[in-house]
Amino acid sequence: MPEPSAIEGAFRSSERRLWQLCYRMTGVAADADELVQDAFVRALEAPAPLAGADLERWLVRVATNLSLDRLRRRKRRRYVGPWLPSPIETPEPDAEHADTRDAAERYEQAEEVSFAFLIALEALSPRARAVLLLADVLDYPATEIAAILETSEGNVRVLHHRARRVLDEHHADPFPSADALGRQRDALGRFVFCMMQQDADGLAALLADDVRSLTDGGGRYTALREPLIGRERVVRFHLETARRRAPISTSELRFVNGALALVVETRPLRPQMAPRLVLRCEVDASGRISELHTVLAPAKLTAMRFRQSGAGDAVAD
Repeated sequence: MPEPSAIEGAFRSSERRLWQLCYRMTGVAADADELVQDAFVRALEAPAPLAGADLERWLVRVATNLSLDRLRRRKRRRYVGPWLPSPIETPEPDAEHADTRDAAERYEQAEEVSFAFLIALEALSPRARAVLLLADVLDYPATEIAAILETSEGNVRVLHHRARRVLDEHHADPFPSADALGRQRDALGRFVFCMMQQDADGLAALLADDVRSLTDGGGRYTALREPLIGRERVVRFHLETARRRAPISTSELRFVNGALALVVETRPLRPQMAPRLVLRCEVDASGRISELHTVLAPAKLTAMRFRQSGAGDAVAD
């Protein structure tokens, strides 16, 4: 088998790409951390036939199949309330390159995955998700994807076509345009201001008629068990939430998954209240908020930086 130093070198050079693949496959940063380490351990424990192999591609194959197993297990379990991806912090997008679709550019900026894209991926079967990511993100040919997934090239092409059609129906793209980023920045800033001022009319003016609000508490904290739909209901819910949190909260706008989000820390008044959350939004072409996403579950916030430690640190799924 290859020397441990050769395996470690291959792992270090491909670690970021493996993490990006596992994160997109599972939508959970903590899962990606664990799966990448599992792939490395399997490489160290692999038998002699691994000698002479392309170690990076071998690691991609292992990471893909580990991710498939993790994703299938998650989908078999009942999740309490709406499922949302784990937020990850990303650098501020370069407006000059925000519309780039070049494969190399996608590869280097792969952490900048929009929530819309990750949520759309949830509509795919695990194998279709793997095909899409291997083909469109890692630029693998159908022959190699077929070998990784132990299927035929024809089946890979069918799965890829179906996956692209689903994503097109969701209007989901890995990279928001510069215009979309601008609309998100403006809408979220005004949304936060209206909540702080308890301005119901101003808040309503920001929202689409059929706006949806989703809250992922992972069963750990008080959260919406179903999507809340409709302007009036969403206004009432978020104003009440702000009223309970505002006096004891700190908040900061940061770039999360390629767009702005509000990172909030609070001292809970009750054990059922989450001490930390990430709030983000989707904005339509007119600049109105069409979706609000609030992530409360500790298991989903492991990739975020927080100023305070203590209550709420324990991971629960």
